[in-house]
Amino acid sequence: MLPIRLNLDVRVQPDVTVVTLAGELDMTTCPDVTRATDTLALKGRTLALDLSAVTHMDSSGLNMLLTLRNRARSEHGVLHLCGVPRQALRVLDLTGTRSLFNLRPCLTP
Repeated sequence: MLPIRLNLDVRVQPDVTVVTLAGELDMTTCPDVTRATDTLALKGRTLALDLSAVTHMDSSGLNMLLTLRNRARSEHGVLHLCGVPRQALRVLDLTGTRSLFNLRPCLTP
């Protein structure tokens, strides 16, 4: 049995939907995030991705975030990335995409 490489939790609140991710965002785990977020209504809503417990993000993770950002924008919603860890920030910086995202500090319970 393979170890779980990504934990995902979705909480729908009145004014924001929070998706908390813990583990690795790569080509094997990003489809799970996409399946979970594809079911969420984003029209006019804020979607907050809490990435504070993400241990690794590669180009697949970046592609998934860009796709989700584009979807949110097309549905007149907003995507916030919360608690982005240093390694993921480095990916955003190296690719020149940091400015495309709304970055927020860690969410508090």
